[in-house]
Amino acid sequence: MSFPQERIRNFCVVSHIDHGKTTLTDRFLEITHTQTDTKLKERILDSNPIEQERGITIKLSPVRMIYQNHLFNLIDTPGHVDFSYEVSRSLAACEGALLLVDATQGIQAQTMANAYQALEHNLTILPVINKIDLANAEIAKTTQQLQETFGFKPNEIINISAKTGQNLIQLIKAIIKRLPSPQGSPKKPLKALIFNSFYHPHKGVIAYVRLIDGQINPADSLILTSNQTQFTAEEIGFFNPIMYPTASLSTGEVGYIATGLKNISLCRPGDTLTLNPPPPNFKPLPGYQEPKPMVFMDLYPVDNHQFVKLKKSLNQLQLVDSSLSFNPVNSPVLGSGFKIGFQGLLHADIVQERLEREFNLQLITTTPSVEYLVELKKNRKTFSVFSPANFPNPTLINQTKEPFIELTIFTPAKYLGNIMNLCQDFRAQLKDQKFFGQQVKLTYHLPLQELISDFFSQLKSVSSGFASLDWQFLDFRPANIVKLEILINRQAVDPLAVLVVRSQAQSVAKNLAKKLKAVIPRQQFEVPIQIALGGKILARETIKAFRKDVTAKLYGGDQTRKDKLLKKQKKGKKRLKRIGKIILPQEAFLAALQK
Repeated sequence: MSFPQERIRNFCVVSHIDHGKTTLTDRFLEITHTQTDTKLKERILDSNPIEQERGITIKLSPVRMIYQNHLFNLIDTPGHVDFSYEVSRSLAACEGALLLVDATQGIQAQTMANAYQALEHNLTILPVINKIDLANAEIAKTTQQLQETFGFKPNEIINISAKTGQNLIQLIKAIIKRLPSPQGSPKKPLKALIFNSFYHPHKGVIAYVRLIDGQINPADSLILTSNQTQFTAEEIGFFNPIMYPTASLSTGEVGYIATGLKNISLCRPGDTLTLNPPPPNFKPLPGYQEPKPMVFMDLYPVDNHQFVKLKKSLNQLQLVDSSLSFNPVNSPVLGSGFKIGFQGLLHADIVQERLEREFNLQLITTTPSVEYLVELKKNRKTFSVFSPANFPNPTLINQTKEPFIELTIFTPAKYLGNIMNLCQDFRAQLKDQKFFGQQVKLTYHLPLQELISDFFSQLKSVSSGFASLDWQFLDFRPANIVKLEILINRQAVDPLAVLVVRSQAQSVAKNLAKKLKAVIPRQQFEVPIQIALGGKILARETIKAFRKDVTAKLYGGDQTRKDKLLKKQKKGKKRLKRIGKIILPQEAFLAALQK
């Protein structure tokens, strides 16, 4: 069934995490009878078990719905900052966005960030207040926040309850009336935006497409403009929410193309698709940037014989997560593994859990790190450093730079003092402060390394869980970075080394030594823990040995018999201290994560 363009609405739902976005999409599917009652379940578009269990959206999910002769293409988007690249791809395929705000929490940091992204894409914003059925809902206060922050008029804001379905029909009618239909012409040459892709074992790479101009039919010869890859459309269709084949896709519609390609890297989100050969003077769609990894961690299999299995698992995972990047690394302590780039700590946590659960791997992860730029004195050559193991000798370095981010924090005004003190401890620079009623918006410039050093959990602690944050990368700025080496039993453990600002080296060393002492198990011999900067020991802790009472078996006799046994025990412990091996638990590698 084909629809005229004036009856098509392409939109997404943007919000802060846990504001009811996915529940709203469930109700849309129910009202439009996209899913029958026998199939209906909660969080339909969250297909991954981790999404279901944690109650968060990780991957964007498009779905086609029909209501009163109108075609809705809804793209469900993640709400967490680590998956903001998914949001940007969704916005590029839409004309409108529902800005969903929780009536019990009000506007949050990611609400602002996602709303501004939508405005940058020239989307029409439809403000929606959710959870009005709850006893602690503050509808009037949230309405005022939307007015003060975005300039909405009270009659533009729709109050709903996604859980109970209250006022959802009113919202759907507002989508039809207030969101624009797609532009473009089916008579123009084909121009389609690829906004997502994944690998299907039988159909090859599946490209999610939004048609800007023209139309696609099965067996059309197509070409990707970025790399000139050519292929034939083996199957086309739409999401219902599963893949449903159709005869054609036309201007304004959202659907998929089975490309038959075996290499997903050839079909990058943000690329432009057209007919082969391209028409004269064809201009690809502008504005897409590939996601850049922000946080790096080394993953090693507990059993090094599983290295090949880990490599295959990462290759498979990359087929459904194009933001994942990895390179092989080797450690004299942990063996062979991979350095993996993530969008953030939650992204890293999700990937590790998927590797362990879906591929049955046991993994050791090192401390998260960020990318540093190092300029050498010789030839002023600049290169990237992702881990302490690759940090050059300080005498060779002319300058080091660390990544900075713009951090946006939303908090109730009563927690303002606590949060400003916290930010000061984490080397943050205050750039702006605005009040929206009883809410405060703080803008800081912050080193990215500080963000991944337990900043988020401490922010939640000092604000009783009410503060929220969002961030975006700014640039690299000069910093005096040094390498702290960790010596366990006088042997350097490279995976535990950390890069810190020189001014914080002493405090970080003392803190790290205490934490390592708490997590490394006691041995039959005394184990010294030393934190060194160059040749200088900044901090030391000692794990006392287990003591076995070797004289307990003696019933009597003179003191010389006891002294003989104690002396023998002392020699044995001395030998153990020299040749004994220490098995470090996973907690030791995570000890450097927190401040």
